[in-house]
Amino acid sequence: MSGSSSVAAMKKVVQQLRLEAGLNRVKNAQHDPLQTGVSSSTNPFRPQKVCSFL
Repeated sequence: MSGSSSVAAMKKVVQQLRLEAGLNRVKNAQHDPLQTGVSSSTNPFRPQKVCSFL
């Protein structure tokens, strides 16, 4: 990339970040599993534990 094209690319990145920073966020984001994750105890897709008796 030449110097002028990398400057133009960085300007586009800065413009996109400013746009995203100005967005209104959802008030209940602390309950959104896509943002906070799912605890391992309530995750239905966690790997099953193997039970073995000696």
